[in-house]
Amino acid sequence: MRNQLMTMVKKISQALVLLGLICVIAFSQPASAQAAYSGGRMGGGSFRMPSRSYSMPRTYSGGGYSRGYNNYNSYSYGGGIGFPFLLPFLGFGGGLGGIFSLLVLLAVANFLVQNFRRLNLGSGNDLEIGTGNSQVTVAKVQVGLLAQAKGLQAELNQLANRADTGTATGRSQLLQETTLALLRHPEYWAYGWSESHVQMLGQAEMKFNQLALEERSKFAAETLSNFNAQVKTAQAQDVNPNGSLPGTLMASPSEYIVVTIVVGVTGKLALPEVNGAEELRQVLRQIGSVSDLLAVEILWTPQSLGDTLNQDDLMANYPNLKVV
Repeated sequence: MRNQLMTMVKKISQALVLLGLICVIAFSQPASAQAAYSGGRMGGGSFRMPSRSYSMPRTYSGGGYSRGYNNYNSYSYGGGIGFPFLLPFLGFGGGLGGIFSLLVLLAVANFLVQNFRRLNLGSGNDLEIGTGNSQVTVAKVQVGLLAQAKGLQAELNQLANRADTGTATGRSQLLQETTLALLRHPEYWAYGWSESHVQMLGQAEMKFNQLALEERSKFAAETLSNFNAQVKTAQAQDVNPNGSLPGTLMASPSEYIVVTIVVGVTGKLALPEVNGAEELRQVLRQIGSVSDLLAVEILWTPQSLGDTLNQDDLMANYPNLKVV
């Protein structure tokens, strides 16, 4: 009995030692290998644009043309836009005669043709994307910057604090200002990457969210966010005075800042593959000048001044980046 008890105690002791070794190994990994960096986020938009109303202007009433032609009540035979104008032109009505009726008929026909074109094909910002058959491009551009680009890091922070992300015009301006800031500092470019995916509307939103969430998951916390006009900042206790997050080891040299731009645009947008500085410049110009912008998400890490990525973290979290 005593031998059995001793054997059991020995096995329990061995199991405890083994468990202790596992815990030591697990908790002794460098914190820099984890996603322990601050991140910024700004943008907004939606892939479900409201349909525009193309109803006829409120210019006709039971008493005739109510805005500019109230004096011509002889044409108010029964409402609508067909017979009151067609009858005089065809010789069955009285009043102004054929020339006036012809001009009005041509204006109405032109109005109807233009609106049918917009409904069926779309044009510019009036593109109707209410159906899942519309083509949308989801594109991502990444720029790895040298840590000396502190001024650019501060500029992105200022943009996030003042950008109008609640309107389409504000988001387009935000995208332009971000790409311009990057284009003005090519001396800090170290790495680049681009990709674009042309998909149907239903799949495009899912792809956009996938790319954005993939990048956001690399942050320990979003310490500054301005998305769809909602501004959020990390509380003071979440960030150390030196700019890094709690648990972040700053012993290893910090060298890089990464900016990621994800956009969803109507139609096709083909971005060249980034193999050097010239291709990166072209990509930034293209993505900064897009029209028909549906959604944009701009992410940068680290967001806190004084907190930057080291070489190991850059390679581990952004393996697709290419040297420029």
